[in-house]
Amino acid sequence: MKNFASSSYRLGDASSEIRLVYSLFLLFVLGGLLTTWILQFQRIGFGYERVVGYYLGGETGGQISFAKNFNVLLEETHFHTFMMGAIFLILSHLFIATSVGRGVKWSFILLTFFSNFFDLGAVWLIRYLSPLFAYLLMVSWIGLGFGYLAMIFVPFYEMWFKSN
Repeated sequence: MKNFASSSYRLGDASSEIRLVYSLFLLFVLGGLLTTWILQFQRIGFGYERVVGYYLGGETGGQISFAKNFNVLLEETHFHTFMMGAIFLILSHLFIATSVGRGVKWSFILLTFFSNFFDLGAVWLIRYLSPLFAYLLMVSWIGLGFGYLAMIFVPFYEMWFKSN
């Protein structure tokens, strides 16, 4: 971890053992995110009516669901805030240690942070303010996809395929 204290540290310069550990971590995160996305889209779906039906209740696609109550949303928010915060922190550190430009780093870090923020917040807004916030939730999912995939694949590429 002391390597990250140096602003000139790059993943491509790391020993093969460190690159192996980071790469295996990235594979675990990729697997976790993919299974989360599959589960989420299978359970909720990706579409305005499906998202609104999931959080506000109703009948969608022949399935009846109840509105998510305060405790369900609170439990989901609590768990995801801690887990996604830790994943975001680690992936951001790995992404910062790549050779991509500073503007690209800032863009993907902010995209991923705000997508996480709106992913956590939009469910509350859908439930208690307006179903129109379902669009914000779906946009945040797209941002999370782009952000996290970049934060996984760019470091992986630089550790194993980019010439130093």
